[in-house]
Amino acid sequence: MAVIDIAGFVADLKDHAVDHGFHVHDERHFVETYSLRQAWEVDLHPDDACGGPLDLHLALEIDPRVLLSFEDLVLDLDDEDAEPPDLHRFPLHFTWGLPPLPHGPDLLILATDLAGIGGPQLPLEVSAIDSYASVTDGADRTVGIVGRVEVSLARVYLGQEDLLCDVLDAASAVSAYLLERAPAWLDGR
Repeated sequence: MAVIDIAGFVADLKDHAVDHGFHVHDERHFVETYSLRQAWEVDLHPDDACGGPLDLHLALEIDPRVLLSFEDLVLDLDDEDAEPPDLHRFPLHFTWGLPPLPHGPDLLILATDLAGIGGPQLPLEVSAIDSYASVTDGADRTVGIVGRVEVSLARVYLGQEDLLCDVLDAASAVSAYLLERAPAWLDGR
């Protein structure tokens, strides 16, 4: 029997995201048959952006070796009430998606602004890809924003409810910032 219910954690994460102003659209669970690696993916967006243009994708990656190592550690604890050391973590990725932006932002300014919003609890990477449909067409710029955090298995095991509150607050603030500026990037207004 597993010491951590990953499916239950993902369900709680979705409920927690709803409490922080997000609307959940879809969830997927993938299992690689050879290595037993797993990925849980959740598609969501801010409540006030149901019609677009912003989407948010969460991905939790489960390495079975990390999970088994944590389970061994918990099973080897002498006292049933003892807390396991905080040594094992799973990566959780936040990926924001916008349509191609005809009047895209200055990436340095965007990265600087988002670093202040995400703060240390949600470090963010900002990138852009320019695509050309044909040589005579202008570039379609797509901006990518990715945040990466680590989920502590010890805190999940202990059922600490506030596990991702600061991260979800930061994700909500980043989403609000992007939604506020998206019309100017899309329409040039």
